[in-house]
Amino acid sequence: MANRCEISGKGPLTGYNVSHANNKTKRRQLPNLRTLRVTLEDGTTRKIKVAASTLRTMKKRAQKAQAEA
Repeated sequence: MANRCEISGKGPLTGYNVSHANNKTKRRQLPNLRTLRVTLEDGTTRKIKVAASTLRTMKKRAQKAQAEA
């Protein structure tokens, strides 16, 4: 499975580790993925990978929508 958020599409970034001697080695910065269990409309459950930042935004929007209702 890929390290990719299934909602926002966030994936790994690439860059370098740089030492004091300015030696560069490749590195990957992986997204902070969390596994969620989601209940679908037909009653079945499915596990999806969601980035923590996306999960935080979803919670914020749900809370805002609930406050407006």
